[in-house]
Parts: sequence; structure tokens; C-alpha cells
Amino acid sequence: RLLLEPGDTVVLDDPCYFNFQALLRAHRARIVSVPYTPNGPDLARFEQVLAEHRPRLYITNAALHNPTGATLAPPVAHRLLTLAAEHGLLIVEDDIFADFESTPAPRLAAFDGLSRVVSIGSFSKTLSAAIRCGYVAARPEWIDALVDLKLATSFGNAQIGANVVHRLLVDGTYRRHLDSLRAQLADAMGETIRRLARAGLAIWTEPRGGLFVWAELPDGLDAARVARHALDHDVVLAPGDVFSASHSATSFMRFNVSRCKGPAVFDALARAMEAARAAERSGRTLADER
Repeated sequence: RLLLEPGDTVVLDDPCYFNFQALLRAHRARIVSVPYTPNGPDLARFEQVLAEHRPRLYITNAALHNPTGATLAPPVAHRLLTLAAEHGLLIVEDDIFADFESTPAPRLAAFDGLSRVVSIGSFSKTLSAAIRCGYVAARPEWIDALVDLKLATSFGNAQIGANVVHRLLVDGTYRRHLDSLRAQLADAMGETIRRLARAGLAIWTEPRGGLFVWAELPDGLDAARVARHALDHDVVLAPGDVFSASHSATSFMRFNVSRCKGPAVFDALARAMEAARAAERSGRTLADER
């Protein structure tokens, strides 16, 4: 809201966190997407988009990208910032998954020195969704306006949550909690990748940590169809096109490793894939199955 006016153009990764699209449409922004690679956005396409569409803003996750789990490579980061400076582009770096990393990856905000990058973080993923406490790092001259906007839109702060986070940070509890959480997620990540590979899915990139695995279904299966059949087994799966502004991730799915403990998800996935194959052989469309 601080950086955009209705009608401004915003660049998003493709795929990206689906809520970015919803929030921008609510703000009446125009969305242009750029294909994402295991090292960051496709730089050739990114440069083309800047020249053709003159966007105001780029929103991304530099580390533990949602939904792919990828991490921005330093050469890509430097080139992105060079292009941003040349074209007057501002960047919002959503760093909500930062604390899941054991070894921090490069950050656009750090390379940039907060000149044209705004960094956003939160404790809601590592502690609890009920703790609505986060932080923003930005140009000093933007901070007062950001504070005013926060107060105007939420009528205050969740002081109890902020006090809890402060205590956990000060007494070392948060650091110990992260050590345990990272170890648990690393185990879950390894097991999820192994089970998905056994089921015939292709892992797009192996994440350095975090929650998400981005994988491609075998045999060109339609992820939306597979997700629909998984609901019959009370399992919710995330089809790729939910995350793709260009709807180019038809055969991909995002898996949250913290929800993949035990056999339930994988059993449902196997049954759903077989049901999807049967439906495709019979010529039924996804609309016919609803």
C-alpha cells in the first residue's frame, strides 16, 4: 500500500506464493510473471519484462522460495539489483522463512543496503500462526509512513505476542527452539523427498531447508485432477497452477513436509494418481468429476 498505486505493474515469480496474486488484485495492481529457476528468476525474461512493462515493484522470496524451496544464487542476486537500479524498480523481499535456514543464503536487502529493497520477516511460521508479530527493514525515510499505515489498518499491535517473542529472543529459548525445529524439518524433508521419488514424482530442486518441496507428477498427470481425487481420502494437496499466474505448472504440486509425516498423504497421493490415470483413460474431464 505504501509503494503502489492502483494500476501500477508488479513483477511476481512464476510460480509464487498464491496470496501475493490475491493481495495485488485487491489493490488493483497489474501482475506480470517471470519464470522461476532453481537459482532465481529467469534473468533474460526479467530484463525483458522491465523494458516492456516498466513495473514499479518486484515481490519475491530470496531464500526457501515458496512454493519451490529454491534459493537465490549470488550472481543472480547481483544482476537483479543492477537491473532494478537501471529501471527504477523497487523490491519487496518476503523473508518469512528465513529462520528455517541453518546457513543463511544471500539476501537482496543485504546486498542492496536497503536502498531499493524492503525486507519483511515474521515469527508466525517458526512459533505459531497465532503470534502475529513480524518486522520490516526499509529506508529510514519510509519507516514513519509504514508505522502510520500499520496503525491505520490494524488499530494497534498485538502487544502480548510481541512481548512473548521478545522474551524468547532475549533468554535464548528461540535459538534452542530453532535448532530443534530445523532438525525435525530436515528429517521430514528427507523422508518426503524419498517417498515422492518412490511414487514416481520428479523433485524440481532439493531445498536447503524449510517447509516446501516442489515436485512434478509422472506421466503428465494433471495436478488439479489428482488433488480433487485426494479429497476423497480427506487429504488436501496443493496443485501447481494455484501458484502460477500463467497457469504453466499444471503437472506440479507443492508438498508441505511438516504435513507429510506418516503414510496418510502418500497413500492418498498414490490412490489419487491412479484415479486420475483412470479418468484420463476414460476421457472424462475434470469438470465431469466435480
